[in-house]
Amino acid sequence: MLARTAARFGRPLGGIRSYSGDAKAVVYSQHGRPLEVLKLHTYRLPAAGAGQVAVKFLSAPINPADINQVEGVYPLRPAFTQALGGDEPVAVGGNEGCVEIVGVGPGVDGLAVGDRAIMRHTLFGTWRTHALATAADLIRIPYGPAEVSAVQAGTVSVNPTTAYQMLREFVALAPGDFFIQTGANSGVGRAAIQLGARWGFRSINVVRDRPDFDALAAELTALGATHVVTESQLADKGFRNVIKQWVAGSKLRLGLNCTGGASTTNIARQLSEGGHLVTYGGMARQPITIPPSLFIFKDIHLHGYWLSRWADANPAAKEAVLGELFGLVARGELRDVPVDRAVWRDGMSDAERLDVFRGAVSAYIEGSKGRKQMLVHE
Repeated sequence: MLARTAARFGRPLGGIRSYSGDAKAVVYSQHGRPLEVLKLHTYRLPAAGAGQVAVKFLSAPINPADINQVEGVYPLRPAFTQALGGDEPVAVGGNEGCVEIVGVGPGVDGLAVGDRAIMRHTLFGTWRTHALATAADLIRIPYGPAEVSAVQAGTVSVNPTTAYQMLREFVALAPGDFFIQTGANSGVGRAAIQLGARWGFRSINVVRDRPDFDALAAELTALGATHVVTESQLADKGFRNVIKQWVAGSKLRLGLNCTGGASTTNIARQLSEGGHLVTYGGMARQPITIPPSLFIFKDIHLHGYWLSRWADANPAAKEAVLGELFGLVARGELRDVPVDRAVWRDGMSDAERLDVFRGAVSAYIEGSKGRKQMLVHE
């Protein structure tokens, strides 16, 4: 790995300690519609100083929170700054990604050239080619590329971690217990299916009505889903008897919601007495409406979940969870969400890079059908 890194940057092996050069980043100088405000910015990356490492980004996904930050509607947003030079303050988009260490400054322990890492905190700005970081900014990946690919590593810290925490934090589920979730073909949904099955939990997974439902249901079943249903099935009052038969002799005490609107109301109706409904997203952009009877007669509890709040308050716990998840990925026991790659290659012009990225953003906005849009550097 070290020899390959040396060759890549034209440095003799014994002399590699820092990297400096031109870097590219997808930035925005004002909030608004992503396709209108995102642009490509070129800046000079200085050599890593004391306590710093230079990193090259290998992969960075486009997550809902990333788009919401560009739009200015997410509660946690990066500050506009002129740290990258230029005529106006800008923010770099992206919160999640996988990097390779390509330079190490004096006084850095625990990281070496060739190591790979992910971001420890949000707001780093991952839609770029290179950056300077500190050891405190990064979590080293304890597996090689053959065990955990850059694409897999670039998606572990948000979706699987969210699923892991929601399945553990709100209800002490026992093997054989059920949970129900909307958006089951999303990144979080797929991770919840796999983790739940691993821990002995059964799942009822709701997806939007679609022509390819049978194929999607088979795909999710192969991941460990117990049942897969459409939103229209769930809305049918007669179908509730089917769910009661599935759950008979057990409990349905946990619901995971990433949509809002009628589908959320419908999964709340399926919960057992004392059940907990956890909302971590609102992709339908519709309010959550819960009938008073569910509160009064079924004692249903509503919660919101924001991974960033937990992760920033519990960095050691986050690192422990990520270590477990990386192990599952390395052993092939946790499959990543299907990915559409937006590839940046050496030698691309700025216009080509921006076109590639805008294409990925357009695919996200138009609906990726359960596929993750991922910026990949080759």
